[in-house]
Amino acid sequence: MAKRKRQQGYYTKRMKAAQEGSNEEVLLADVRDLLQTHEKTTGLGSVTFNDEESDAAEPEKPFDLPERFSEVEVKISTLSSIGDGLGLSPMSNHVYVVPFTLPGDVVKAKVVTHMLNAHYTLADFISVLEPSPQRNDSLVQCPYFAKCSGCQLQMLPYEDQLAHKKTILQKAYRNFSNLASELIPVIGDTIGSPMQYGYRTKLTPHFDGPPGSHSRKARKDLSERQGFDKVPPIGFMVKGTRKTMDIEDCPIGTDAVRDGLKIERKRVADEISKYKRGATILLRETTSRVSIERSLASAGASTVPNGVNHSSPFKNPDLPPGDPPRDITPSYTETKTYLTDQNALSTEHIGSYIFLNPAGAFFQNNSSILPTFTSYIRSHILPPPSSFQVINSENPQPQIKYLIDTYSGSGLFSITLSSLFYATLGIDIAPSSIASANQNAKLNNIENATFVTGDAANIFAEAKKRFKAEESVVVVDPPRKGCDDGFLKQLLGWGPARVVYVSCNVHTQARDVGVLVRGGQERWGEEDGKGEKEGEPEREVGGEREEKVGKERETKGRIRYSIESLRGFDFFPQTGHVEGVAILQRVNDREGAVE
Repeated sequence: MAKRKRQQGYYTKRMKAAQEGSNEEVLLADVRDLLQTHEKTTGLGSVTFNDEESDAAEPEKPFDLPERFSEVEVKISTLSSIGDGLGLSPMSNHVYVVPFTLPGDVVKAKVVTHMLNAHYTLADFISVLEPSPQRNDSLVQCPYFAKCSGCQLQMLPYEDQLAHKKTILQKAYRNFSNLASELIPVIGDTIGSPMQYGYRTKLTPHFDGPPGSHSRKARKDLSERQGFDKVPPIGFMVKGTRKTMDIEDCPIGTDAVRDGLKIERKRVADEISKYKRGATILLRETTSRVSIERSLASAGASTVPNGVNHSSPFKNPDLPPGDPPRDITPSYTETKTYLTDQNALSTEHIGSYIFLNPAGAFFQNNSSILPTFTSYIRSHILPPPSSFQVINSENPQPQIKYLIDTYSGSGLFSITLSSLFYATLGIDIAPSSIASANQNAKLNNIENATFVTGDAANIFAEAKKRFKAEESVVVVDPPRKGCDDGFLKQLLGWGPARVVYVSCNVHTQARDVGVLVRGGQERWGEEDGKGEKEGEPEREVGGEREEKVGKERETKGRIRYSIESLRGFDFFPQTGHVEGVAILQRVNDREGAVE
């Protein structure tokens, strides 16, 4: 835990080293950028950052800091990569972090915590005094916006949200890849979601336990826990706190999920006497499809009803109140309901593909963008026709025939991309994910996809038995923390021809892509990251985060990659999140040939 102190009426917090790719690290980088940019343009406000946690000396206060819970007026200068506005202090050597604000806003904010060694203050948003030209509060569709921690950008027009998310990628690669600018291609415009509201297929509202339920005695002995004397707030966290606020509806959820929220809230209220502790409620959408022919035949009809618009799906206007949401297309009718059982199987359709997945397991939560997303990957996973990479001085690049899908989950990429390859191999360390993937391959009649449970210490063992590296492409889709050093070292050791890196955290993606572009040279030392040698023992991965470097000097035998393209996808409109896709091409092989 970071250390908190009260000093002369102030509430301060001294940061410990932030976890790589965390909101704290990303925010600190944005704060530094703002202060350094202001210093360069004005010559004022020079500051020194102290990242150490030592108490040997208290950092000097940059100006007369306002006391905790006092109100301040702040003009917002920029929007951070975590979705909060940043505004300079009166002396321009300290930053206020204010949520639900936009560049150009002048706002009233309440001081919460001073992060002295990081030169910023966390503040709560109170009101807008002068709106930014970008702000359009008429766009806000949620009564809980500016309190709930779920959305940050509902007041920002959608085209501006997409532009902002492009800058998130740009800053991520500038601040976290440790690559010179000439090694980073121009980032493409962010691809938007077809639905900006009503898109989220999974919500997990929760409620806290009754008073006293977290005491030591109550934790040890369930009989000591008191029940609820009233229905607690059921919903999501208040922004910047651990407090749950009551949420009756969430407009970014799909219709089925929103209906489920209402029903489950009532169920909990009716059964609250049964609870001795808090709980999280799973709401996962599931979809069933029935062909129009079957549907009409069962209804005794011979033609599609008049008034159906075949150009796009639409909500059936004749559904009686209370029936599940239903969409009709030229070939099928979809009925959408929700699941609450973690182990129940949810059904998701992506174009003509069908996926079954345990409701509590991971699957992308915005189905509306998945056809566009998988189509983009499909169009870019193989080298462009004009590309001519040299593997050695005599032979052109072999044809890429094989796909290795790491972190494969239930098989999204292996299955939707299978027709491009002779064979695909999905690898995951979770046996339950492999079981789901095998089931989905069978459902979709995919015969060239194999799924295996991988050993984290030797994740490409099966791929090496089956495929040649120069004929293979690897898809990487890790959790938010990104890839660990062991995985990246193994990837460089095998050296597939191409890598597609998909990530819900573009900051850890930038860090990892930087390692692949440099061949691991500065991160691990001179030998690690080279191609494997027969019988050579595995070496420990070590080294600390390196300083930014320019173009690497070539090291004979080192495998490394160039970035062919970078692009963001907006899986979560109204929020500060963006999904990143990086396409990488190997540029030298074990003999040291380069582009």
